Amino acid sequence: MSDSCVAPHNTDDLLQLREASVFIVLVCATAGALFPVLARRSTWLHVPKSVFDFAKYFGSGVIIATAFIHLLSPGLDELSSPCLSPAWSEYPYALALCLLSIFSIFILELIAFRWGTAKLQSIGLRHDPHGHYTGSHAAHGPEGTETPSDVLTDIEAAQEKQHPHGHNHDSEGGLHLGDSASAQIVGIAILEFGVLLHSFLIGLTLAVDDGFKILFVVIVFHQTFEGLGLGSRLAYITLPRPYHHIPVVAACVYGLSTPLGIAIGLGFRSSYNPGSATASIVSGVLDSLSAGILIYTGLVELLAHEFLFNKEMMNSSNGRLVYSIGTMLFGCGIMALLGKWA
Repeated sequence: MSDSCVAPHNTDDLLQLREASVFIVLVCATAGALFPVLARRSTWLHVPKSVFDFAKYFGSGVIIATAFIHLLSPGLDELSSPCLSPAWSEYPYALALCLLSIFSIFILELIAFRWGTAKLQSIGLRHDPHGHYTGSHAAHGPEGTETPSDVLTDIEAAQEKQHPHGHNHDSEGGLHLGDSASAQIVGIAILEFGVLLHSFLIGLTLAVDDGFKILFVVIVFHQTFEGLGLGSRLAYITLPRPYHHIPVVAACVYGLSTPLGIAIGLGFRSSYNPGSATASIVSGVLDSLSAGILIYTGLVELLAHEFLFNKEMMNSSNGRLVYSIGTMLFGCGIMALLGKWA
């Protein structure tokens, strides 16, 4: 076993810049995630719809590239580290964990979809098999011509019909706004969970990595682009008034994740060894699970629902379709290129 597996070898070079990186990354990542959310809600900042469309499709590509290049590949490397027991090389554990994560998310969404559909049918509302209002597909915005706000209006009308005096109680069997909001919040959580784990881990790595300068520049761009991708998804979520703050909170939590990892890494800099067996196992397992979450989200929630199951997109002009796909590939390509350094 090499010395790097058992003893930390972190130096104190560029310590001031490492400390400053906490605040630099915090500003860039938070700005990237918050801008689409606040811009879409703003009454004075009139951002053209084309900008949101660009951010949405660009973000889809970023998320998919993050899953494969920035999560699954490091997971494979970490769980095949020479510092680990030979037993870890007898089976592709990283791929198995990724597969477990994909099917776990699928089963979770299937249960949520069936439960939400039953709730809608109980109050006589029609439901779209690919709709966002019944199965927590909140991460990628409206499909076709029906938006989440339209759905909420329909639900409110149905509730008013059942309870004309506004006394809606859970025991009476109606679908309340809380039910719809809960499903959408689950959708936010699924998308953000994988991104947060990844962001925290790269922050921890940045704090102790010897090649700090190059990695720092790459991570600033990495977190800004990834924040833009996440924020463009959060911006399209329409929640009832008591839950309006959820997308803003989600964007802020994302912005804090990498700086938190950097701060913890700096605090344990003298004792933390990123090449140790324990660190490799923890990072490898979390990266692999996170990869599964983002692969499912990217391919099923984003690609399939943005294109194949989106009536508006399928009926659009060839030019718009080519532009949307090109924008997505551009985001994917940029994020994949950053994988050369981070």
